[in-house]
Amino acid sequence: MSTPVVMPQMGESIAEGTIVRWIKKVGDSVDRDEPLFEISTDKVDAEIPAPAAGVLTEIKVQEGETVAVNAVVATIGEASDIASPAAPATPAESAKATAATQPQANGAGPAQKKVPPTPKANGREATAPVAATHAPAPPAAALNQDDVRRQKSSPLVRRIAKEHNVDVSQIHGSGLGGRVTKHDILDFIESPKPVRRADPSLPAVAGSAEVGASADRETRAPLAPEPRVPAYREGDRIEIEPLSVMRKKIAEHMVMSRRTSAHVHSVFHVNFSTVARIREQKKSEYEQLGTKLTYMAFIAKAVIAALRRYPIVNASLDGDNIVYKKDINLGFAVALEAGLIVPVIKHADEKNLLGLSRSIADLADRARAKQLKPDEVHGGTFTITNPGQFGSQFGMPIINQPQLAILGVGTIEKRPVVVDDAIAIRTMAYLTLGYDHRVIDGAIGDQFMAEVKRQIESFEITSA
Repeated sequence: MSTPVVMPQMGESIAEGTIVRWIKKVGDSVDRDEPLFEISTDKVDAEIPAPAAGVLTEIKVQEGETVAVNAVVATIGEASDIASPAAPATPAESAKATAATQPQANGAGPAQKKVPPTPKANGREATAPVAATHAPAPPAAALNQDDVRRQKSSPLVRRIAKEHNVDVSQIHGSGLGGRVTKHDILDFIESPKPVRRADPSLPAVAGSAEVGASADRETRAPLAPEPRVPAYREGDRIEIEPLSVMRKKIAEHMVMSRRTSAHVHSVFHVNFSTVARIREQKKSEYEQLGTKLTYMAFIAKAVIAALRRYPIVNASLDGDNIVYKKDINLGFAVALEAGLIVPVIKHADEKNLLGLSRSIADLADRARAKQLKPDEVHGGTFTITNPGQFGSQFGMPIINQPQLAILGVGTIEKRPVVVDDAIAIRTMAYLTLGYDHRVIDGAIGDQFMAEVKRQIESFEITSA
């Protein structure tokens, strides 16, 4: 019995994936959960394990091809299921097939023949060939152009098209076989559209300055997309390297997020001195338990407490509905050489400080080793990113769709601050909340951050 191998969904906003490399080839034996192939999406590069043990009998999707989630990419079965290659045709059979498809010198051979040209009323002749009566009939249910275009687009592309009232059939696809990619539809939406010019023959509306101004703006609107500024000039000393699949998809996802959410950012200066003292006291104890006690675990604990108090920050927007998430699933951005991925700690609110420390370290290590499972980059409700580990004071992070907020952590370091009218040295850091102003007002965003600040500055190890 054969087992289909499907393209996994590596995140709730992911509708397709690209096969980067087949680790096994047809005829190889595979064990259940043994790495079978490697994929790339805008969230993760990952090795996908085999769903069953057996022999890889067929590969349906080749390296470099992009397919929709749940599409069958291969089959695992028995060695006897491998199809034998078709026997080559004999020279006699090849000659016979050639003779049947090519016209003969006496005109008797081809299945399609020309009808003598017929004079028309205007004196021109019809020169198009007419098929003979034995020509095969067209398919009964032929697909029209719109159906074909829709088949060549992913569910995500169709969703974006629906949100922006775009007809997919009007977009020229740059993907395999004319497939409309997410990059194609985003470029189509972003490019300026022709605007109808005001008709000078129509009478003007008296006393309406706004109408006149609007018409004037329309007449001056561009009718074609503005040219892009070239990235380099002839004679420049350059080296060109194509974007990786992961880098392309990250770019598409970030542009889509900026276009989708009304981004607003709030920055808070937070005192980490209490946390630094606790961390120093507990560091050796946690190392004996097999993990490192990092600042990120304390921040996660504070965020969880704030999300419980302000559940709107843990929600998502679905059309005109706010979807409140009962679980707190924290995503942690992990920097890789080729890009960025966001593994998720499920039910993070059920873990103590030790559990969070272990989970953060484990996910980061396996993310860099490409050993994450599909479910581990799926279902996040809030994301934390830490550019401060590289020395950044603070940043303005982009929301990880379909979430409503993301926390950016700046570098944590000792700084001079004013305490009771005196200069003191404290361990400080800037925390930035990026949030979707369509749903979260500034007051709620700042109240959420004030609660995160309070939790960190008055952290108690007994409650962790």
